[in-house]
Amino acid sequence: MLAYVAQQAVQTYGWLNAGEMVRGLALAETTPGPLIMVVQFVAFLGAYRDPGSLDPWAAALLGALLTTWVTFVPCFLFIFLGAPYIERLRGNRHVSSALSGITAAIVGVIANLALYFAEHTLFTTVDDHTVGPLHLAVPDFATFRPVALGIALVAVVLILRVRWSVLRTLGVCAGLGLVAALAGLTGS
Repeated sequence: MLAYVAQQAVQTYGWLNAGEMVRGLALAETTPGPLIMVVQFVAFLGAYRDPGSLDPWAAALLGALLTTWVTFVPCFLFIFLGAPYIERLRGNRHVSSALSGITAAIVGVIANLALYFAEHTLFTTVDDHTVGPLHLAVPDFATFRPVALGIALVAVVLILRVRWSVLRTLGVCAGLGLVAALAGLTGS
């Protein structure tokens, strides 16, 4: 879902640029409920930038509130209406097979989102190219950001080698990013 929201908000509607979307996704991934955070962020900025006849701040607040409502209500309905049937579905072999297929598709979507993060974090400029039915994001290698790669490698070492917690690693990487930004090394 997040990859679809990112694609629509940036490429289709132009409500945000790719860098803003990556920041919104990064913020959302550090908190519980990433989907609601991202759609609120996108709705707020989209409504603020294209408010129609409303005041931009009123439109932004209305967009964020409406997004919250339409994101939560279906989830609660599914939970309250579907909960009595969940136990019956667990033992159903066909439903279990379908859920396995859905799980595989979700892994692909997560990989796509990871690629989106990597492209737009490691390169300042990423151009979209269409080749027949394919839409490819091709980074401009002249806009490579070595500091971002360095911080990512520090995170990999801290999590996989040193076995630090994600929260502790996030704090160190945020500190490194802040120091790089203050020193003017971020390249953005």
